[in-house]
Amino acid sequence: MENDVDVDKREEVFHNAVREYIIFMLLFILLYVSSYITICYFKRKADSDDTYAGEEDAVVYRISLWLCTFTLSVSVGAVLLLPISIISNEVLHHYPKSYYVKWLNSSLIHGLWNMQFAMSNVSLFLFMPFAYFFTESEGFVGCKKGIKARVYESIIVLVLLIFVIVGCVWVVSACFDDDIHKKQRYIDLLYDVWNFYLPYIYAIISFTGVIVLLLCTPVGFARMFTVMGKLVVKPKFLRDIDEEFATLKMREESIRRKIDCESHHQHSTIANGHATQDSLQKQLEEIEKDKVELEKRKKISPLRRNLGYPLVILALLALTVLCVLSVAHHFFELLVGIKALPVGAKETVLGISSLSALGSVGAVLEIVLILYVMSASIEGFYSLPFFRRLTPESHDTSMVQIIGNCVVLLILSSALPVLSRIMGITNFDLIGNFGSMDWLGNFYLILTCNAVFAIATTMCLTNKFTGTVRSEVFNRLGTWVSQWGKKSKPQNHTSIKDD
Repeated sequence: MENDVDVDKREEVFHNAVREYIIFMLLFILLYVSSYITICYFKRKADSDDTYAGEEDAVVYRISLWLCTFTLSVSVGAVLLLPISIISNEVLHHYPKSYYVKWLNSSLIHGLWNMQFAMSNVSLFLFMPFAYFFTESEGFVGCKKGIKARVYESIIVLVLLIFVIVGCVWVVSACFDDDIHKKQRYIDLLYDVWNFYLPYIYAIISFTGVIVLLLCTPVGFARMFTVMGKLVVKPKFLRDIDEEFATLKMREESIRRKIDCESHHQHSTIANGHATQDSLQKQLEEIEKDKVELEKRKKISPLRRNLGYPLVILALLALTVLCVLSVAHHFFELLVGIKALPVGAKETVLGISSLSALGSVGAVLEIVLILYVMSASIEGFYSLPFFRRLTPESHDTSMVQIIGNCVVLLILSSALPVLSRIMGITNFDLIGNFGSMDWLGNFYLILTCNAVFAIATTMCLTNKFTGTVRSEVFNRLGTWVSQWGKKSKPQNHTSIKDD
């Protein structure tokens, strides 16, 4: 009987493991296909296989494209990590004994977090550096050129980079805790590369990602209003489409007359004439595109035109205010001691209670806020002056630029669960190595992050909505001061002459 019970338990563990791996594989395939379509949309058209210098370059760029697709799918998985966990907790809380959700359990979610952490490390420390070195490699001098030579060069450079990084981390960690390194043997150090050094490096990178999110998200909140204002049709009192269409038509007629004049002038040189006509033709094509866009906007119904823009702006404002209020509330809870620090790998059991006091509505609101924070952070990152060069363009993004974007998105998306937890946007505990980072236990650091986020977001929103008024007031004051100075100058001259 005992042997039969042991066999049944082993079979149950085996079937659970197989089911989890099948779910992970299906989810990864879905993310990989969507990521591949996205990268192909932004990838430069000249990077197609027929336009490479040879078959060797085509193979190199194809492998780099696969690695970038894998990294982008891991980034999307990191963004969806908290939403999937929150939805799973709510489903298990409302249907604890349902037969159809028995596959959705704590083991599956724990495995998803651990798998995400492992794939993030592999993508960040192996795949992306290898993709960059592989793209830039040519093979060692004196060796036969080919794919193998470029692979060997990329692997050797990557190994040297890993040794340098691990050595630096070993030195830094030895400065803080020298006793551990005295007791360790060299074979233990090799074993700790995966168990200690990589998580330690990842904790540093995660902290850097949180700092970047703290700087980019408030800027992104302000930028979201501008972006949505361009996408959504504004009411007639904010934007007169008929007047813009008439202006474009006048510009089009003016450019056409200039093109006709340039074609009839024979005294100018042929090169200058062709250059001028090309620039005018490009301007004419842009005007025609703008006219087509305005014609589409003119066909939109008045109800949608008058209600769409105010509703979108109010929704963005409500989400931003909710983010600030949740962070402020979490700040005071930390200050009083009601809320604990998000440190320590806890054995989270799903389905015991709802994460929000509002139940399922609060859980949905948390998911919306998390996705909104991620969207705002990406928009804020690409709007910063130093990082605008990384902004991808449709069908005009080089492979090196794609690799850089994949690295940036991986760092930001991996830091999103940590930021959402330390900001109090969600109460879901960080699982696995995500919650075992030492800096999460620093009370003053977490408190400072909350304060910086709330203050920066408030300042960016205030600057966004009052910037026009303040600039107008300053312009009026400057005009008044200049006029007052002009009036006072003749009086000064006459007084000097009288003296």
